[in-house]
Amino acid sequence: MKERGAYERAKGKLLGDQEICSENLRLFQQFFDYLEHKLKRQNGLTTLDAGCYKTLYGYISRFRNVNRWFENKPWRDLTRDDIQRVYDGLEDGTIVTVKGTPYADRAGYYRKILKSKPFKMVGKDEIVRSVIEFTTREEKTVRFVTEGAFRKLIAGASSARHALLFWLSWDIGENIDSLLKLQKRDFDRVVSPSGEVEYLIRLQKNKLKRTRRARTEPTLYPETAHFADLVMATSEPHDFVFPISYGHALRIMRRTARKTGAKSEPDNNWVRWKDLRSGMACHLLRMGWTQDEVNARLGHAPHSRALDAYINYLALDRQRPKAKLRRTMRSETEQELQVSREREKLLSVRLAEQRNANKVMQEAIDQTRSEISTLKAQVLRILVVLGDTRRRQWKSRESNDTN
Repeated sequence: MKERGAYERAKGKLLGDQEICSENLRLFQQFFDYLEHKLKRQNGLTTLDAGCYKTLYGYISRFRNVNRWFENKPWRDLTRDDIQRVYDGLEDGTIVTVKGTPYADRAGYYRKILKSKPFKMVGKDEIVRSVIEFTTREEKTVRFVTEGAFRKLIAGASSARHALLFWLSWDIGENIDSLLKLQKRDFDRVVSPSGEVEYLIRLQKNKLKRTRRARTEPTLYPETAHFADLVMATSEPHDFVFPISYGHALRIMRRTARKTGAKSEPDNNWVRWKDLRSGMACHLLRMGWTQDEVNARLGHAPHSRALDAYINYLALDRQRPKAKLRRTMRSETEQELQVSREREKLLSVRLAEQRNANKVMQEAIDQTRSEISTLKAQVLRILVVLGDTRRRQWKSRESNDTN
């Protein structure tokens, strides 16, 4: 196991360093014995696994740095002034890294060493806690890759296997260490209800970081399934899908990023593998996935706050109320428009009814006028007949009078 070898070599080099005082070396040895036992029992292991060795390895450089800050003085003899000096130096930025920059992981040093078991073993933990009474909550650094930058990056992949590694990093969102441990048997090819080919990726606990949850995730992009088809066709069930080392994967990313010019947001640095994971999370959040849904895909606990910094940076928690307001305003406008349409419709019906009524009335008037005209004609004819009858009577009377 390469992790074990790296830890044992670094530990041996640390404990064999003659420039470190012997009392501190004994303390370091006691602590490593304690932590190795704790990690086995805490995780239910008979022997330490890769994750345990990574945890142990992280203490090597921390012990060297802390020992240097206290000028190789035995930690059991440290005074309050010694601890105050180091604490203020870290917070004020006078204690710096080899690059001349302040230590970004100060909280990690406080939590894992100064306020934890190593200083408790020398009886200085209470003094440390009284000195480090106030600590600033460090904001999580936001760094991710956009979908546009990712597609720019993928265009530089030199083979189908490399392209699949890029697509899985973006699609599934697991870190590069876990992806390099995947075997062909961890891939299940299925056809979705919509008829599209996708793969179910089984992410087993022994291949993940200790804090990640084992899960099975379906691929989201057809490109992932396409390149998986190409790679799986030439693989055996127990074959590693990506038979390369972690260092080789880093070189692939570095070479491809510089070749394509793909940069991360917002720092405009060359893309790293971990930027694809955070980029996928940001992309899904922008697409409307809930925080819990994205957490589940990333392997976090359901209510993890790991994405808070990204949600805050992208202003998604500000955009959602704004979108809700827009929807409400749009709904109100649509309601007003509907009321206006109904009013227009009602007015149109009323006008149509009025026109019909007017038409009926006009027809009645025209009928009445026609009947009056006919009646007038009849009266005139009657009068004419009466007039003719009277004239004949007058003439007859006149004729009789003459006789």
